Amino acid sequence: MPTHNHIHIKDKPKVSVGPTSVANASRMILKAMPPWKALKLLRKLNQKRGIDCPGCAWPDPDKRSKLGEFCENGVKAIAEEAQHKLAGEAFFKQYTIESLRKQSDYWLGQQGRLSQPMIKKEGSTRYEPIEWNEAFNLIGEHLKSLPHPDEAVFYTSGRTSNEAAFLYQLFVRKFGTNNLPDCSNMCHESSGVGLTETLGIGKGTVTLEDFEHAEVILIFGQNPGTNHPRMLSSLEKAKRNDAKIIVINPLKEVALMKFKNPQKIKSWISKGTDIADLYLQIKINQDVALLKAWLKLLLVDKRCLDRKFIAANTEGFEALKADLEQYSLDDLISQTGLSKEDVLLSSHWLAASKKIIACWAMGLTQHVNAVDNIREIVNLLLLKGSIGKKGAGTCPVRGHSNVQGDRTMGIWERPTKAWTNKLRDTFNFDPPESPGYNVVEAIEAMNDGKVKFFMALGGNLLPAAPDTLLTEQALKKCDLTVHISTKLNRTHLAPGKTSMILPCLGRTDKHIQNGKEQVVTVENSMGIVHGSHGSLTPPSKHLKSEPEIVASMAAATLGNDDINWSGLIEDYDNIRDLIAKAIQGFENYNERLKNDNGFELPNGARKGEFNTPSKKAVFSINQLAESIPEGHKYVMMTIRSHDQFNTTVYGLDDRYRGIFGGRNVVFMNEEDMKAEGLEKEDVVELSNHYGLERKVAGFTVVPYEIPQGCVATYFPEANPLVPLHLTARKSHTPASKSVGVNIRKIVK
Repeated sequence: MPTHNHIHIKDKPKVSVGPTSVANASRMILKAMPPWKALKLLRKLNQKRGIDCPGCAWPDPDKRSKLGEFCENGVKAIAEEAQHKLAGEAFFKQYTIESLRKQSDYWLGQQGRLSQPMIKKEGSTRYEPIEWNEAFNLIGEHLKSLPHPDEAVFYTSGRTSNEAAFLYQLFVRKFGTNNLPDCSNMCHESSGVGLTETLGIGKGTVTLEDFEHAEVILIFGQNPGTNHPRMLSSLEKAKRNDAKIIVINPLKEVALMKFKNPQKIKSWISKGTDIADLYLQIKINQDVALLKAWLKLLLVDKRCLDRKFIAANTEGFEALKADLEQYSLDDLISQTGLSKEDVLLSSHWLAASKKIIACWAMGLTQHVNAVDNIREIVNLLLLKGSIGKKGAGTCPVRGHSNVQGDRTMGIWERPTKAWTNKLRDTFNFDPPESPGYNVVEAIEAMNDGKVKFFMALGGNLLPAAPDTLLTEQALKKCDLTVHISTKLNRTHLAPGKTSMILPCLGRTDKHIQNGKEQVVTVENSMGIVHGSHGSLTPPSKHLKSEPEIVASMAAATLGNDDINWSGLIEDYDNIRDLIAKAIQGFENYNERLKNDNGFELPNGARKGEFNTPSKKAVFSINQLAESIPEGHKYVMMTIRSHDQFNTTVYGLDDRYRGIFGGRNVVFMNEEDMKAEGLEKEDVVELSNHYGLERKVAGFTVVPYEIPQGCVATYFPEANPLVPLHLTARKSHTPASKSVGVNIRKIVK
């Protein structure tokens, strides 16, 4: 992967967002498109009957701002998608695949929208045009020739629509496999497992309005200023209503310290809003130790527990108390790296509060003990009765704009019996019931030669996945790889023997079928389903929508006899009518979609109803974090830069952390730097030995506020250090946030 060697380190800003954010967003979008086009898009972004932002899944308020209901990184996402530059036949004639591999991810993203279907034929060194019908027939022929359907894998990104996702899983299951890995496997799968086991639903329980009623908000392992910037407005409202905000994060993040609301001119000229009342810079992956310390402290004063709630709505309380007795409070606090004073103060705030919201993101879900992290948060909330009441509950903050909707639509490699039964009853076929491959298992199966066909409905698997070199090797072993994409990405450059890129419409584009404009739908992070209406003429006449591409592949593979795939896409209402029949909560889908604010999906835990076997919420027994393997000095976590959303790199700066011009950096504690004989801007090699030695070199050392023994790097640059087999128990999510590493100075 290309490196960046012109890195400049500057002082971090003392406040986030504000006029600087507005200026950067404006500069980005005006670079990508003319002012009239930018204005047209931004006026509709996240507005009622407008375009749903293709970035994060933070919900929209019922009352939308007339100034604009978007953030800096949402503008960057729109600028990337709706840019006027095109990458078509002329572009691919100019570059071989090998020459493109030498370019950075940032450069690849700047080459424009893909404008026509392309194929790399076996033995060829470059992509060339292919007609749509020929592409569909080739896919159908290949799938029908496989000895078994399980030799095909169908990956999904969180940016696809409900309509495309539903058709995709229906096609794949009718084809005969549950090999439906998706990006959830690499992010919030741990949340889904932990929440389902304890509360009976794999989704969060809070609504946007709950933030205005909370007394304490806990923010674990999350950087909303970069990953979910509009969340800061909700935190600002909570602060105005006297909520205490406790941040638990190894890195000091500017946006969680001070925030200037870009929609309020008064905020621009003020000092900004202080977000964190208490910032706990915990050691990487010591969250269970902190939570156990809090639980022990809360149990001392039984008056602060909601004993009535515990008795009526939970099970396992006595076992939890017995487990906590095994631990020493001082030992737990020592393990966190925090001061006893801060732990006692935060526990006092928790003890005095009845309405607590716990938010978290990848900082909790990408560890070997990730499911334990989530379940221990639930233990805390159950002790306080902070589930199923206004101003309280769980809030896993999803990254992609419809990653939660994909799972609701059935994109899952381990469907429940209830799901397969409903498909059987609705569509009159026998869906496969044996578990399919998740992301890690799919990579292993491709590498072992068990999978011959890989398809991606959106996404950029190669840089998103762990163990980059092994993942690349696995993809190249496939006979056919197919990518449905809006833009060029690195996974296209790890082709199978034959590979196709099928260009699709984006969120900003109009979807026209039979002369009629179509609407697609998504589900936000809090379980609200709503529409997204594209407004731009597609940049190329050769683009097709994701639903049309999926339906056309299904028709080429399965025919139109049992399900009229071709007829379904004539009007997306037809697809939603099928969804309404097959999925609980979507009854009268098309009619309810007319509500501009969308509609809320069923969520029993939100109302204090728990769909567990006992119909009660479950206290659980959870393990402390494992130590990194012997022989490693540091725990490494991978993070995003501010100029990045998932694998999309918008630029080479991270101004909130003072990094400019490059991404190959390692953030270190200054005491650790002294111990290693390192100085600011020294260049180092990072390595580890999980079964085999892995290395990345050319990383610049950046002194930073991070606990001793902990380091941070950007992904995907450091992903080659993340072993494929290092995954979370039960959820199988790659443990990208707790990887043992060593650091060695490179002497020039």
